[in-house]
Amino acid sequence: MAKLQISLKGRALRYLSAREHSRLELARKLARYAQEGDDIEALLDTLEAAKLLSQSRFSESLIHRRAHRYGNSRILSELQSHGIDAESLVDIKADLASGEVARAREVWRKKFNQPPADAAERAKQMRFLLQRGFSHRAIQAAVKGGDEDAEDC
Repeated sequence: MAKLQISLKGRALRYLSAREHSRLELARKLARYAQEGDDIEALLDTLEAAKLLSQSRFSESLIHRRAHRYGNSRILSELQSHGIDAESLVDIKADLASGEVARAREVWRKKFNQPPADAAERAKQMRFLLQRGFSHRAIQAAVKGGDEDAEDC
């Protein structure tokens, strides 16, 4: 029994129905299945014109999936690796900055939930949050349990 061939557009729509994709990510996935004469860029332009592919929706989706676990640096780095333009990244960074301290506290609370007993434990807790991409100011506020007003990053 022969396997049914799915068109490139059908494959793109299947990917997009599962979750939002960046243009770069979708182009990489479709490139594996492109045959001679297929124009992936034209297909992506068509999908964007039909509002089926959107960089802003992709950015919002990625932020929503990652924000409860990671800091601004890590999220912005991932968005950049997906080909999101620098102008959009500046706007996203401004939006993310307001809640980073609260997110760092929540991640810290889930992992440790008690103040460090000594300098080694403090370093361990700070390293954990740093690896998650939180800023130094957010890390210090989370580990110290600083006041709620220290959310400026």
